[in-house]
Amino acid sequence: MPAHDGPPSAVLLDAGGIFVLPDPDRILGAFSRAECSVRRDVLFDAHFRAAAQFGTHLDVETNWVDAWLGYLRAYVEACDVPPDRREDAHRHLDSEFADAALWVDPLPGSGEGLKALAETGVRLGIVSNADGMMAQRLAALELCQVGPGLGVEIECVVDSGNVGVMKPDPRIFKAAVDLLGVDADRVWFLGDMPAIDIVGARRAGIRPFLMDPLELHLDATYERVPTLAALAELVTRLSEPRTM
Repeated sequence: MPAHDGPPSAVLLDAGGIFVLPDPDRILGAFSRAECSVRRDVLFDAHFRAAAQFGTHLDVETNWVDAWLGYLRAYVEACDVPPDRREDAHRHLDSEFADAALWVDPLPGSGEGLKALAETGVRLGIVSNADGMMAQRLAALELCQVGPGLGVEIECVVDSGNVGVMKPDPRIFKAAVDLLGVDADRVWFLGDMPAIDIVGARRAGIRPFLMDPLELHLDATYERVPTLAALAELVTRLSEPRTM
């Protein structure tokens, strides 16, 4: 843990897995093309079970293909696809996930959780591996935007499609820290994929948290929260005056 263990001066947040999940219609369409019948209500769990395959032991920068295959395999398995249809399902899903515009389905409670986090007074920003359009998507969903608007006001959206580096490269985190003008050891980051988000934040000297709504990481060496609201509660608790 970084030396500073009090409340953060700023919280940076991932977009995928924190605010948005893959468009269920497109995902179900991919399964349908693979002649698989999948229930819509399993897709939330499927993402987080698949994201759990990105353990901190993985070097995603040198072995992305195998890491991504692990995600797809776990996703398909979590959707109860029969073994004889899984290869075809992998192929159709991969074509959908190749498009960053897939991530447009708001997570339940994400808007309310972000409002609760903003009400703590902490400064807020987004750090996302995307295509340069994540700021527009989050604003269109009325979740958040830089400056005043229909969503929660935040200070920055650092999108890998714009800055040219991707998590876990620490430079993308440092770009956000520099925009906020704060010390890295006073910043928290919440993501959903350990090999990308936990590893990257640690490299940048930021305190990492993992979104773990299914409690899949009970033995982890990093901190976990089930929701954005829970992270807001932690900020509030650490901000309260200590009694002697």
